[in-house]
Amino acid sequence: MNRAVRPEGRRSVLPEIAAQNAIAVELEKVVPGAVVDFKTGVDGPVLYVSAQSIVDVGQHLREGAGFERLSAVTAVDWWPREPRFEIVYFLHSIKNNKRLRFVVRAKESDSIESVSRIWRSANWYEREVFDLFGVQFYNHPNLERIMMPVDWEGYPLRKDYPVHGHKYSYQDE
Repeated sequence: MNRAVRPEGRRSVLPEIAAQNAIAVELEKVVPGAVVDFKTGVDGPVLYVSAQSIVDVGQHLREGAGFERLSAVTAVDWWPREPRFEIVYFLHSIKNNKRLRFVVRAKESDSIESVSRIWRSANWYEREVFDLFGVQFYNHPNLERIMMPVDWEGYPLRKDYPVHGHKYSYQDE
């Protein structure tokens, strides 16, 4: 991966293509080492962020870059690849009419810090990701099932979940 050269002659940790993106460059200044990869999607830039700096990145993207709206959080299960999950955050700047995705990669045993104190809408989105994929979020105000019954076993959107599902009795409901 080619790295961009800063004017001072120091090498940047950003991939060359990311060094052309103002948001990625600003994030690198504010939270050094937070951006671990960068891609350009059809819908705009995609920043891959380290899990340890998710709250700092979220704080800057909301307050510094103007992404006041978290429009969705979802996950992708890449089983059997490691890290298994990608947690994808979809941001929208209404004022600047811009969109941005940032992604955090996580192993099955990892716990990701909640961004619900930055964007209140993350509360339900993170609960949905927990309920359907089993991704743990720490510092979440109410991490419990939101779609499946409370006593449901397993996480139905994981790739290793049985196609036919588990036997379940709805007689008690």
